[in-house]
Amino acid sequence: MSYQTILTAVEDTILTITINRPDKLNALNQTVLEELAMIIDELINNAELKAAIITGSGEKAFIAGADIAEFSGLDAAAGTALAQKGQQLFARIENAPKPIIAAVNGFALGGGCELAMACHFRIASENAKFGQPEVNLGLLPGYGGTQRLTRLIGKGRALELLLAGTMIDAVTAFNYGLVNRVVPQGGLLAEARSLLAVINTKAPLAIAACIEAANLAALPGNSGYEKEAESFGRLITTNDAREGIAAFMEKRKAEFKGS
Repeated sequence: MSYQTILTAVEDTILTITINRPDKLNALNQTVLEELAMIIDELINNAELKAAIITGSGEKAFIAGADIAEFSGLDAAAGTALAQKGQQLFARIENAPKPIIAAVNGFALGGGCELAMACHFRIASENAKFGQPEVNLGLLPGYGGTQRLTRLIGKGRALELLLAGTMIDAVTAFNYGLVNRVVPQGGLLAEARSLLAVINTKAPLAIAACIEAANLAALPGNSGYEKEAESFGRLITTNDAREGIAAFMEKRKAEFKGS
């Protein structure tokens, strides 16, 4: 399938999704959101794909925010619907059973920061900048940014960024726990692929269960412990678990089949 605003490539079962609006610093408009939803569904449903990387076209920006021109003239109902649409997509990414890395090259602001936070983890280039500057428009983040930023870096730091509308650099983002790694820009995608190559050697059902249980840790009325125990019991009966246990006992590398 061809897209207007997204480039895709597959290498060794890893899907790379590139937001491709460099003249707009890859700003998120409705077309981007709709096409991103389609490609995420493809990732989830295609058994030949094991993981994904989301990045931005060019060296200046991952995604510099939403396309502000689309906000003009919206009434309250339309604004709420717009935010809900973005939240639903980003929740779909967050809860995907296959790992998705945000490879952040340059500005990750507003909706771009929100998209990066919806991914399972983030690798940043040395020139990356993060921020939620919506207060400068008289708004707040609408795609889940107030919630995920608070969970990732804590309420005090999150409120400072949300209320001041300022940016932080890649090293600060790493120190805050917003990103997992900071690498030179030229090695950004290679670093993401290297990490996913390791993850892709593990049991797919176990990976999906880890993502599901970890996501529950942030929810009210946390049922993560119950889900963890239930998933452990379910996984221990799978062919992959039998293979993993046998391989450990036999001192060999396990070969997981996802069953």
